Parts: sequence; structure tokens; C-alpha cells
Amino acid sequence: MTLPRTPSMRLDGKRALVTGATSGIGEGCAVALAEAGAHVTLVARTMAAVEEQVALFQSLGWAATGLPLDITDIDATEAAIAAIGPFDILVNSAGLARHSPAIDTKPDDYDAVTDLNVKAAYFLSRNVAKGLIGAGKPGSLINISSQMGHVGGIDRAVYCATKHSLEGMTKAMAIEWAPHQIRVNTICPTFIRTPLAEQTLAIQERRAWIEEKIKLGRVGEVEDIMGATTFLASDAAALITGTHLIIDGGWTAG
Repeated sequence: MTLPRTPSMRLDGKRALVTGATSGIGEGCAVALAEAGAHVTLVARTMAAVEEQVALFQSLGWAATGLPLDITDIDATEAAIAAIGPFDILVNSAGLARHSPAIDTKPDDYDAVTDLNVKAAYFLSRNVAKGLIGAGKPGSLINISSQMGHVGGIDRAVYCATKHSLEGMTKAMAIEWAPHQIRVNTICPTFIRTPLAEQTLAIQERRAWIEEKIKLGRVGEVEDIMGATTFLASDAAALITGTHLIIDGGWTAG
């Protein structure tokens, strides 16, 4: 009698591209993939930040290279991915939030948030998938969404709109690229202690509201996202596509 074995979560020999990789959730995702054996290309807008992060990764014995890039520059991003791809794994983690009451939303803020959170993520996913299809390779594309892609939030109409869009985009791409064995999923965190979240967590009444909503009673940490990233990137998630993994301490359950 032969017993089944758990598929490996190792990523040795895989190439991963992670945006927003020099801080916050993106940094955590990049570390998780590198720890699992992937060669990680770290993407951020600032050359100095990318170089510093690459040096730190390499000092720990991890395989890493850097790509200074503004992914809202669609043409430059397409050229870069075509030149250095294909990538087996993509983590779309670069994101932006400009919170305000919906009635006060400024067009410039709307454009800035949607250009990065939706448009840039869309075309980067397309470019990575194009490279995989051209090479005849399977892959795993992971979009960092949010619990706000499934519920609403105070002063977050624009942010919620972008994350709901990301969820729909993910499902459609998953269906279209499934014949090529390219999986597309989202990770949907609650409030995670990052520089992006500090603007909210610093407001006492908002933090109290957040901790009341999170049934486990605490704000998330970057480490809470890392295992999910490795899982979705690996063979352990080989039959998972077109769906979301909500890491919210029970917020949306209630």
C-alpha cells in the first residue's frame, strides 16, 4: 500500500518577480519566496532601495537580483519583462492608498490609486503570462488584494473599488490562462502593520474600530502573509486558481 505525500512547498529552480519588494507586504513576500529557494527579482521604483535590498538578500545566501522600475510605465514594464523573463511566479504587491470620504475624492487621487492598483497590476500580469505562454511553462500569479476587495470600509471608496476590480480581473485571467497551467489567485490581508497602514493605525479611534472588527483581536503582521505566499506559489496549491485567500483574523466572517 502506498500512502500519499504532501506536495513540496520548495521553490528551488523557480524565478519569481515581486513588486513593492523593498518594504511592507512585498518585502515579506519576497523573503518568503527566497527562503523557499526561488531566485527573486525585487522590483521597486528607487534604485538605491532596490540595491540595498538585493545586497541584504545576498548576504543571507538567497538568490536575488534587482529591477528598478515604475510599473505604472506600461511600455517600460512590458519591455523589461520581455527582456529578462519568463518568470515562474509573480507577486503583484505594489499598491497605493489615498483615503478620504467619497464625497471629497479628487480626480488626481483616483487616477493615482487606480493606475497602480489596477492598471499596472493588470498589464504586469499580462506581460508575465505572455512570457510563460511563449515559453510553454506553467506559473503562479499572485495579486495582493485586500479584505476590502470583499467588503466596504470607511473613507475607502477608491481603494475598495481597486481591490474589487483586482478580484474580478484575477478570476477572468485564471479562466483564460488555465489551459496553459497558469494559476492566478489573490491574497486578501486585513490591516497589516506596514508603513502604508500606519496612517490609519495611528488614529486611536480607527485602531479601536479595526481591532473590534478583527475577531482574533490583533492587527496583522507581515509574517502572517508569508506562508500563504509560498503556498500559492508552490506545487502544494497546484489545483488552486481563480480564488482568494483571506487573511483577516475573521473580519469578513462576521
